[in-house]
Amino acid sequence: MEETPMLDNYILSLSGKSRPRICFVPTASGDSESYIAQFYRRFAEAQCEPTHLSLFKRDGRNLIEFARSVDVIYVGGGNTANMLAVWRLHEWDKALHSALEAGTILAGVSAGSICWFETGVTDSFGGHLAPLGCLAFLSGSNCPHYDSEANRRPAYHRLVREGMAPGLAADDGVALHYIDGRLHRVVSSHAEARAYRVESTDGIVTETVIVPEFLRSGFE
Repeated sequence: MEETPMLDNYILSLSGKSRPRICFVPTASGDSESYIAQFYRRFAEAQCEPTHLSLFKRDGRNLIEFARSVDVIYVGGGNTANMLAVWRLHEWDKALHSALEAGTILAGVSAGSICWFETGVTDSFGGHLAPLGCLAFLSGSNCPHYDSEANRRPAYHRLVREGMAPGLAADDGVALHYIDGRLHRVVSSHAEARAYRVESTDGIVTETVIVPEFLRSGFE
């Protein structure tokens, strides 16, 4: 849901279906009505069937059955710590794991990126960036907004140096595509955007640049 539709279209293409059912989960924004409306404006134009899940106005549906019934689950940005707490309270985390095992595509931006990893870099607790234990569907750590927020790179380096698991950072517009827990592909909607593998050896942090595949033909 950025200025270009390329990443959204890429995610939809992974389902292999002509009209995949995609569910937006806006928990991190407190189920913001404007964010939900933005989702429907964007995906009403795409070849898909959009729906959303509100946990602040919980209905009586069986969450595991619902999660397994959709083709794509798309998690929005916001406060990751609050989001995970609400998910665990309603056992949506268990529903997501069941959906993953059933083949549902799990995706998201910002909070919806770091939540899948063991640990993420978050500003959930105020202005400072801190580590946050997440769902651990993927090993290692994750840091989004690497090029758009000046304090992200030094904070991630410091946290990895202090013992956070090594992992991947991503500039805005970059998607990390995992299959069966392994990094399969890195793609981007911005030609200059990059991903980075960040790790520490004997207290020395190294950063390895990963040049993504620039999405253009077929995803615009």
